[in-house]
Amino acid sequence: MFDGERLLDGTTVVLVEDGRIVGVQAGAAVPDGWPTRDLSDGTLLPGLIDTHVHLCADAGPGALDRLTGCAEEQLEGAIEASLETHLAAGVTTVRDLGDHHGAVLAWRSRGRPGLPTVVAAGAPITSVGGHCWSLGGEARGASGLRDAVRQRADRGADIVKIMASGGVLTPGTDTMSPQFTDDELRAAVAEAHALGLRITAHAHALAAVRQALDAGVDGIEHCTCLTPDGVRLDDTLLAELAGSGIAVCPTLGSDPGVVVPPQVVAMAERAGITEAVLQEVVARLHRGGVRLVAGSDGGIGPAKPHGLLPATLDEYVRSGLPATSALAAATSAAADACGAGDRKGRIRPGYDADLLAVGGDPTRDITVLGAPVAVYLAGRPVVG
Repeated sequence: MFDGERLLDGTTVVLVEDGRIVGVQAGAAVPDGWPTRDLSDGTLLPGLIDTHVHLCADAGPGALDRLTGCAEEQLEGAIEASLETHLAAGVTTVRDLGDHHGAVLAWRSRGRPGLPTVVAAGAPITSVGGHCWSLGGEARGASGLRDAVRQRADRGADIVKIMASGGVLTPGTDTMSPQFTDDELRAAVAEAHALGLRITAHAHALAAVRQALDAGVDGIEHCTCLTPDGVRLDDTLLAELAGSGIAVCPTLGSDPGVVVPPQVVAMAERAGITEAVLQEVVARLHRGGVRLVAGSDGGIGPAKPHGLLPATLDEYVRSGLPATSALAAATSAAADACGAGDRKGRIRPGYDADLLAVGGDPTRDITVLGAPVAVYLAGRPVVG
């Protein structure tokens, strides 16, 4: 059993009642009267947590742009289909970091049982005409950003997502530069914290990473550290990121079976984003002691389908992370970053019985995560 932090050798019995874990004990002895399932040929883990998804998006070409004009029923169908795909991959909690005009927040308020837990941000806050502006989160000026944060709090958001730099998928935005002034970003952070909300920043540009760090954000998405001269992640910045305790989500992983259109590859390369560059950034962040969490960016395009998280963890390992660190990034560390570290991401008494069983030992071969033997949601089997 991998309990969210470490691998425990030998047989372990996990007792589940009313959707919660009520006991974890070494050895094969089971109390009288408890129905059991023997998973002794594999490894039991907490259900995985994908900390960066876009549930409204269907992973087709231009997925985020095509949301404009979608009916509420279409968005609800996309959200539920996305969640079903995550669940089949062993993901029992997701953090949605960018919906269309609050669609995920609205869907969640009505709810549907039997799907992963959703931590949601609503539409990402962006500059006027900025990255993902079509999702409905444009704001300008310190007061405008404070208002935007309050609107999300009023709609029940768990976290605020802000686009601190431009992005590859929005033409006309600059991945090398910040989208907001220092005062604007600080205003958003201060308002979020005043309302008891965490705030995480999309940041490809080195200048945006530094700006977000100085502003006091709780997380940084991508953290690519791009400059016109390439990636620049120096030891000083590494030490500051590690010392801050910020949760960094590099969003690695892609579907190897998808041929990325040449224009997208060219656009990414012009921005300095290649697989080798991203893997080296992740390796340096890990070696520098930065707190990494796992997120796939699922939904944004054909190479980023929902349910991709096992491939994200595989790429973490190929980047040089120990398998146990990669697994923690998708369980205990991810739960902490989602504000759910007291009930998810670990196999402990009192925690939600969201569980994943795989064949073999993922600390020796991380790819076994790609074929779940069983998935339990609040103690109820949903796969296997």
